[in-house]
Amino acid sequence: MKLRFGFGFLAALTALSGCDLAPPYAPPSVATPGAFKTAPPPGPRAAVADDWWRNFHSPELDRLEARIELDNPDYAGALARYQRAKATLDLASSALYPTVIGEPELSYNKQSQNRPLRSANQPTYYGANQLFGQLSWEIDLWGRVHDLVVAAKAGAQANDDLLAATRLSLHATLARAYIALRGADAQAALLSRTIKLYQSALDLTEERLKQSIAPPIDVERAKVQLANAQAASADIAQGRAVLENALAALAGDVASSFRIAPSAVQPSPPRPPRAAPATLLLRRPDVAARERLLFAASERIGSAKADFLPRFYLMLSGGTQSTNLDLLNFHNSLWSYGPGLSAPIFDGGQRQAALDAARADFSLAAADYKGSILAAYQDVEDALASIRWLSSQNSSLTTASQSAQRALDMSMSLYKDGAASSLDVVTAQSAALDAERARLAVQTRLLGQYVELMVALGGGWSGQAPPPESPSPPPIALGGPQGRDPDASGLPAAEAQR
Repeated sequence: MKLRFGFGFLAALTALSGCDLAPPYAPPSVATPGAFKTAPPPGPRAAVADDWWRNFHSPELDRLEARIELDNPDYAGALARYQRAKATLDLASSALYPTVIGEPELSYNKQSQNRPLRSANQPTYYGANQLFGQLSWEIDLWGRVHDLVVAAKAGAQANDDLLAATRLSLHATLARAYIALRGADAQAALLSRTIKLYQSALDLTEERLKQSIAPPIDVERAKVQLANAQAASADIAQGRAVLENALAALAGDVASSFRIAPSAVQPSPPRPPRAAPATLLLRRPDVAARERLLFAASERIGSAKADFLPRFYLMLSGGTQSTNLDLLNFHNSLWSYGPGLSAPIFDGGQRQAALDAARADFSLAAADYKGSILAAYQDVEDALASIRWLSSQNSSLTTASQSAQRALDMSMSLYKDGAASSLDVVTAQSAALDAERARLAVQTRLLGQYVELMVALGGGWSGQAPPPESPSPPPIALGGPQGRDPDASGLPAAEAQR
């Protein structure tokens, strides 16, 4: 009768379990624009692939990028954080199951002859042997454990997204450094050619001085031009060395043994990627990570609320005990079972503080999530605007560089014929060098902005849907005609592609 009552009580509690005190999940609302403010560059569009850096058509860049996931320590650290989040999920999930502990013990003992209260018939030597085990299980009546498990699952998903965000960031950092290094190589090649021309001009001017055709000031002007070009070349070499060392660290190599051969050929500008505001949030791993962290924070509010209510446990223990080794004898068995209860009475405001902290964490996560959405659109707009105006600037500087070179050629020809002064030549030389250096600098910046656009669009990343046992969040509240509604399964159409 008592046994039936105990199991009946357990069945009743189990039937009542499954309550969820977590608040309805409500991410912040952010309106989605119908189109980006700045139109993408003209030309045929290309999909943003996971290996987007191949669009620059640089085998050396491809080789370096392949080392990110093999040798980069930052990526290895992000991978370890993701693996730790999965272990945390397994730890939280273990609370859904009973805990069973076995405690076998075999001992032979001697008690003191003068032990207090020892009776005359107690043996001095005796065995104390037992096979004992116990089971404990928290009945999740208010959904406390369930909410913690769901929060841990969302945290693991967030770390998966953060791993993708780290990977994207590292690939982009390497691409930026490589493009800057090739820009430095182009500048160095230009200055090398210029130094040779300036040296020839100095030799010419010194020869004219010897022939009393040119005044000494012309020689000094030519020396100034040559020395300035040599100083600029040294400055470019210093910057290139720093960039090469940065690439070594990104590739997971020692800077002292890392070399990249100079090449004045810069990577090719990629085709403009496809960019649509309605799909931007599906392609950004950082936005996806913050959404999962927001959902986890919401679930932890439910767990904090459940801490105000009693916790129910099932306790079961039993085994055999004997002074001999006949532990398998049924007459030596012992057991106990029954429900347990732990109810809060007074904690000095500890539980209320924990609930307030959980709510504050949700507000913070909501602010971070909304901020990541706004930053995502800003990043795309910044990159598109930069590409548009840098392209225009590059076109103008190309015209200026060509005209400055023609002016320099004419000035040198006139100077040789004695129809122009050395000041005209120096002015033309400075203008030609400055125009070409400015063009190369803008071309390098333009290539870098294509990297920024690839990153702003998510770099070809596509998330995965949450596991079936994890509650799916409602759709992101996006205003305007591009708003999305949940499908029949309750999973948002936007999230279904993750």
